[in-house]
Amino acid sequence: MTLAAPSIHDLIRVREAPAVEVHDLRKEFLRRDRNLGRFARKRRAAALKGVSFTVARGECVAILGQNGSGKSTLVRLLSTLLLHDGGSATVFGHDAFRETRAVRRLVNRVSVEASFFKKMSPEENLAYAARFYGMTPRETDVAIPEILAKVGFPTERRGEPMENLSRGMQQKVALARALLTSPVLLLLDEPTTGLDPRSKLEVQEFIREVRVEHDATILLCTHDLAEAEALAERIGVLDRGELLCLEPAAELLRRYDASTLEEAFFAATGRRLEDEEDDEDREVFA
Repeated sequence: MTLAAPSIHDLIRVREAPAVEVHDLRKEFLRRDRNLGRFARKRRAAALKGVSFTVARGECVAILGQNGSGKSTLVRLLSTLLLHDGGSATVFGHDAFRETRAVRRLVNRVSVEASFFKKMSPEENLAYAARFYGMTPRETDVAIPEILAKVGFPTERRGEPMENLSRGMQQKVALARALLTSPVLLLLDEPTTGLDPRSKLEVQEFIREVRVEHDATILLCTHDLAEAEALAERIGVLDRGELLCLEPAAELLRRYDASTLEEAFFAATGRRLEDEEDDEDREVFA
């Protein structure tokens, strides 16, 4: 007799436990100095330096940081795409590095560098992802048009190959793919990059709907201050791999005696959010 695969709710071990619990999480990469050429000696560089935090079930937490601060590394670790170099991380009680199969059933990730089958259409990419998560063809026939409409994807372009679409349109498909399966934990890494202002607002509203309708937990990594303030109960500042703070926006402003999040970020890091460094995911060599 074949045993049925565990449901999403079966995988959530302890209802009262945090959705995400990270303790002293560390990650290093080997980097080569670009200024010294391809034969320069590699050196170990820390992308995350002992990061610790928790996210409660149903909460939305935003992590602010420049490119190169460690945001994408954090998301990749929690989505089981990278191995850690120390510390621990659990998702609804499951070890993110030892119980990867269970964690992948609970998590969906949206990245600014989303990957697709480029020769396939948005509808075909979504259908493939839906079947991977156990949705039936009948369910996908209904769900895919609905989800594409909600993220503002034009009907007349749903059959085109992904390689013909702009980055902004591909990002809408990435959001649709992540939200299609109603994940319990949604990891958003610059989710609205490349979208026009109207599409940004539509996507943000849809993220709110997903939280309410599906009891989803959201970790939002962004450098969009307005987006963080609009969506998150707590906001953190990640700088050069260190999490400097994580608290409600009002407390963040009081801590740094600031009138805006931009002022608070500058007070915490000594730098402007838009003054970006090299992105850690482009400049590392494993």
